[in-house]
Amino acid sequence: MREHFVNSCEDLRYFLLFHAKLTKVAPKRQTVVKKNKKGVSWKFTPDCTHPVEDGILDSANFETFLKEKVKVNSKTGNLGNVVQIVRQKNKISFTSEKQFSKRYLKYLTKKYLKKNNLRDWLRVVASDKESYELRYFQISQDDESDSDE
Repeated sequence: MREHFVNSCEDLRYFLLFHAKLTKVAPKRQTVVKKNKKGVSWKFTPDCTHPVEDGILDSANFETFLKEKVKVNSKTGNLGNVVQIVRQKNKISFTSEKQFSKRYLKYLTKKYLKKNNLRDWLRVVASDKESYELRYFQISQDDESDSDE
């Protein structure tokens, strides 16, 4: 029994050594990020047209909320020249020179809606890659009539 165990261990050792020689792992290369001469910028536009026209949402208040809450280099209120937030009537233009995720902006929008008790009536929907809009939830009349009975 012991001889079988010794043979299997030696076989395993030889197999591992042989396999390691066959599959040499290439050393990892460091990734180098090159900047374009133009400078890359990320642009997003939250469209608040319908709620602003109905008087439910104040776009100026939403703009100041974003300016206060957006984090750049893990600090709020650190926008500087890196991030510009500009309001144009019912739309807010958000431009960043550093990499910025649309999901984070969507998260902040949802946070604003929750803070102002609008999250029950409005939802955030992506209309394309660079913008999203605030829409009302579609509540069907059939559901309301069933619940009344």
